[in-house]
Amino acid sequence: MSYRIEPSLPVTAEVRRIAADEIGKAIGDLAASRTEPEKGLHACRKRFKKLRALFRLVRPGDEQFCRTENARYRDISRSLAGAREDTALIETVDRLVKAFPDQTSAGELDAVRSALVARREAPVRERTGLEETVNAAVEACEQGRQALAGLILPDDPEAAADVLADGAGKTLRRARRALDTAGKRGQPEDFHELRKCVKAHWMHVLLLHRFWPRPVKSRRKALDALGERLGELNDIFVMRRLIQSDGEALGSKEQLKLLGKLMKRSEKALRRQCLREAELLFGEARKPIVRKIADRYQAGASESQPGTNQ
Repeated sequence: MSYRIEPSLPVTAEVRRIAADEIGKAIGDLAASRTEPEKGLHACRKRFKKLRALFRLVRPGDEQFCRTENARYRDISRSLAGAREDTALIETVDRLVKAFPDQTSAGELDAVRSALVARREAPVRERTGLEETVNAAVEACEQGRQALAGLILPDDPEAAADVLADGAGKTLRRARRALDTAGKRGQPEDFHELRKCVKAHWMHVLLLHRFWPRPVKSRRKALDALGERLGELNDIFVMRRLIQSDGEALGSKEQLKLLGKLMKRSEKALRRQCLREAELLFGEARKPIVRKIADRYQAGASESQPGTNQ
């Protein structure tokens, strides 16, 4: 099923459909994680991000329900975190090796990479604990699926348009604020907030694809690229925290010094690029976009009414 809201159908039914579909796929990913933990759990957490973005979008129409469900999938996702973060750190080392071959071609970071691989495969990931976590996550997903019957949104086209436009507009405003803070203060948590906003907005563009102001494909592509770069920057921040807390387990002082030097160079370039790209995406006025979303949704809804052209 499509992760897109169809304006010709009642918005309550559409949101329930999309949410039920994502919950079902998440349960399938959880089942797969019993044999392929990292792959299954990573896919499942991506489903939860899509669910949370969906509920943020329509929260103006049912505040309490959407807050409750957003918290539900946030908590499930947190319970499943772990192995993917370790993999992201391994990928960070691989990117640094590729970006700075003159300083790493002799295997200067091989020991660090091996330590990260061993950390990912540590006994803490043993099957017994995983089974309990997955079972609890499946149960929570089933409860979330049953709760969908309690979602009530305004199905009148004009009111529904206002809900969707308002939800999309709030995420745009939040992204603009996050960009300003990242540019002025530039702390890791500021870029992390910007990354969350970019991901949520990207999913809103997917959900509202039918009536998002054109051009939409180029915007999705730019958001996807920015999200990836912000993810790489976040991985550097996570790696730095790990070095500070448990550096001795990763490598020698010389190896960690080189790793820190290369991360600093990569971080500087990523910061500049992320801020520049985010400014292009979120620098435009928000209100005209919000109005166009509402107008295009209503136009799409009116086409399905009796007496109009199909």
